[in-house]
Amino acid sequence: MSVPPRFRSTDSGERDFRSVLGPTGNKLQRKLPGMKLENKKKTTTTIESKDEKTKKKPDPPASPTTTLKQCSSLCSSLLRKNSASMTASYSSDASSSCESSHLSVASSSSCKKAVRRSGSVSSVGACARRKQVDEKDDKVGASGGSNGDCFADGRRRCAWITPKADSSYVAFHDEEWGVPVHDDKKLFELLSLSGALSELSWTDILSRRQLLREVFMDFDPVAVSELNEKKVISAISLLSEVKLRSILDNARQVRKIIAEYGSFKKYMWNFVSNKPTQSQFRYQRQVPVKTSKAEFISKDLVRRGFRSVSPTVIYSFMQAGGLTNDHLIGCFRYQDCCVDAETTTKAKKTERE
Repeated sequence: MSVPPRFRSTDSGERDFRSVLGPTGNKLQRKLPGMKLENKKKTTTTIESKDEKTKKKPDPPASPTTTLKQCSSLCSSLLRKNSASMTASYSSDASSSCESSHLSVASSSSCKKAVRRSGSVSSVGACARRKQVDEKDDKVGASGGSNGDCFADGRRRCAWITPKADSSYVAFHDEEWGVPVHDDKKLFELLSLSGALSELSWTDILSRRQLLREVFMDFDPVAVSELNEKKVISAISLLSEVKLRSILDNARQVRKIIAEYGSFKKYMWNFVSNKPTQSQFRYQRQVPVKTSKAEFISKDLVRRGFRSVSPTVIYSFMQAGGLTNDHLIGCFRYQDCCVDAETTTKAKKTERE
């Protein structure tokens, strides 16, 4: 490779050394001993260094006496200005504060009351509406009942029984619902019908009740446990296949309970100490969907292999079978069921004696 020629000045004394890029930046080469170099005034490095020197020259420090005098004069002037402004603001705000002090206190207290009340506005409204409903129900009860006057017999029934209800549903309420049952077949029937409530209403179930009795041998648990599944599934137009199979399985488990306890009624009534629960509900909204007792019975039945026996189903079974009396106290059947419960308990005591 060819190297470009270097041009050197003839006068070695006038030779200028350029900066070299080292590891710590650009540095100037040191002057070799015995060489005389002329400092050029027009180079940028010298100009920048001179400017920096002129800029970085600090002012001569002031004497301590002058600084103390300046500080004292400044402090005194600031204090005078602050005092003047404070007096002016106090004098200007005095009248306005005197006039508006009671208003501000009143507004703050009202705001606090509003904030406190805002959290309970919904609850207060709900209580007021509930009180209105209760007052209407009380008036209805005092006058004999709105639905009681519309019925042909003039009797007052539970709120969910209306004059437009199906006759079979009204008859079930008046004759069976809430009456203590101590027959194994009847208890197994009510348990099976209550299990169908997840698919049908009481009106639909009662309309198919006779056909279900024919299919399931009058709900005799021993006879149902021996039925053929194909024969039972043929009645799928009445209930779903799941409910039909659950009735078969439950009949087998009831048969085991009869062998263990002697009867299905003895097993069921032991949960309530052989005495119906008198709820004494006044309004329909007070009637629960399930209770802790129903949950306990449901768990025990599931442990034994029963199907379609959720706590809701079991509580409906307890209501229908008379294990609990959930007739409203304004209903004419409430006292009748209480009397039936007392007579059954007395009869059982005499049998034991």
